[in-house]
Amino acid sequence: MTGVWIAVAALALGTAALKLAGPLLLGGRLLPFRVMSVVGLLASSLLAALVIVETFGQGRSLTLDARAFGAVFAVVALARKAPLTVVVLGAAAVAALAHAIS
Repeated sequence: MTGVWIAVAALALGTAALKLAGPLLLGGRLLPFRVMSVVGLLASSLLAALVIVETFGQGRSLTLDARAFGAVFAVVALARKAPLTVVVLGAAAVAALAHAIS
């Protein structure tokens, strides 16, 4: 158990060091516009990738289950400019219904 806590502490210190490195290295200077435009897109790209992996991935294989139906509903609803509440609740309902049927 001690080894696990040492690993957790080391990762926490490494994370803190990485977060501190940015402001220390930049020293108050602004990043160029091209860099900032890419940085602004990273969060949404990473979130989309994580959603896809968690929805359709199972280890090293692809899985299509009830969550896929919910995701398809969400994409169609967003394309039709539905309110976000309708998208989330509808996708949950479709996924639950598909899970209940299968």
